Amino acid sequence: MNTADRVVQLTVNGERRRGRTDARTTLADFLRDELALTGTHVGCEHGVCGACTVLLDGDAVRSCLLLAVQADGAEVTTVEGVGPTPGQLGPVQQAFMECHGLQCGFCTPGFVVSVTAFLAEQPAPTDAEIRDALSGNLCRCTGYQGIVAAVRRASELLQEATS
Repeated sequence: MNTADRVVQLTVNGERRRGRTDARTTLADFLRDELALTGTHVGCEHGVCGACTVLLDGDAVRSCLLLAVQADGAEVTTVEGVGPTPGQLGPVQQAFMECHGLQCGFCTPGFVVSVTAFLAEQPAPTDAEIRDALSGNLCRCTGYQGIVAAVRRASELLQEATS
């Protein structure tokens, strides 16, 4: 082991994981390269686009701005972990599919994770609240109408599931 390498232990998508990394590796790169969780996309590498969004202890964060060593001991949820079980779509993913809230799909993982966190805090948002919540994620392909509709639909699906 290189003296600069550190062992990082995380709970990722409910599973205890560990890997080696150096002090400069971002959480996004650690997830993708060390843990083979490639659903987290890296776009701008400046925290602007939101494609790399993951949940860290329940909060939406930009994994391109966080070092893997900073997340040591934390609970991380990636887009691969937002569904009820592997291979099943969660309500937000289902809504994005139903409402055509994606085109090329590059930004979609970040939107899905961000929306998951948003709806956990605001289960019945207004359109203005939805647009404000989406403002931290960029999509170059859509006019955001399908994405806004998907958030509305996800809110409905989540409310149906709890009633």
